[in-house]
Amino acid sequence: MKSKPIYVEITINSEMEKLWEATQNPKLHEQWDLRFSSITYLPKQENQPQHFLYKTKIGFGLSIAGFGKSVGTFQAEDNSRTSSLHFGTDQAISIISEGKGYWKYKPEHDSIKFLTQYDYQTNFRAIGRFFDFLIFRPLMGWATALSFDVLKRWLEKGESPSSQYGRFFGHWMITFLFFFVWLYQGLVPKLITMHPQEISMTKDLLSLTTSQATTIVATIGIAEIVFSLIWLLYKNKRRLLGLQLILFPLLTFSAIIAEPAAISHPFNPLTFNIALFVLSIFGFFISKEVPSARSCKRTR
Repeated sequence: MKSKPIYVEITINSEMEKLWEATQNPKLHEQWDLRFSSITYLPKQENQPQHFLYKTKIGFGLSIAGFGKSVGTFQAEDNSRTSSLHFGTDQAISIISEGKGYWKYKPEHDSIKFLTQYDYQTNFRAIGRFFDFLIFRPLMGWATALSFDVLKRWLEKGESPSSQYGRFFGHWMITFLFFFVWLYQGLVPKLITMHPQEISMTKDLLSLTTSQATTIVATIGIAEIVFSLIWLLYKNKRRLLGLQLILFPLLTFSAIIAEPAAISHPFNPLTFNIALFVLSIFGFFISKEVPSARSCKRTR
């Protein structure tokens, strides 16, 4: 099982010195790079590589601490720069044992092509290689690409990395919440249990027979499941949020008209849909200009 090195490339409209500082200064680097929680440079000796320590939090109070060294070079013929990197860790829980890579800064008219390529060896033998191939390496490539886009937006538009990541994770939390809400509403009360209240409301609202109402409820359930999948697959989440700003008031009024007494029930359609409507408004505003790994080129 042969894994390819991770490659990420992006074009940044920035001055070389600003980009160099944002990537070589550890206090700036750790702000935008999702792969590191902290980076500490060790005292540098003259004509020697820059040694450093890094730490990455992986959740549940655990973190991976490692070491590395970097060397920056300047190529006068095309004004490009390269920073080579050697990194590793002695921690047994780390999937990475040791790796090497580089960053390259290549001027292009009024922008800079910023790219990286790196590879590493894994722990845990065949199991580690399989886990890396299937999950960890794609995740590292995605984290690198997302971090590069955050860096690009920081240098070009001045928005801090912390603000961008707050919007990014808020956006995706809302996305997965609406995926779950629509999936659950379509699957459980409408298809699995065929809840009597769902049938009764549909029957009264449309003046149908019980059989007809049952068919309509099942059809709506399937439509809601399809809509939940669209939340995962469709790229323009802002358009879906805008659609929900129309849907939730209509669903609320329809439920109240069909069964006015329902508004006295706990967690009734009125309070439930208002909460989702407000959340859709919030999501609509934060979903603009969300950083994305798709902004980067992932192959040579």
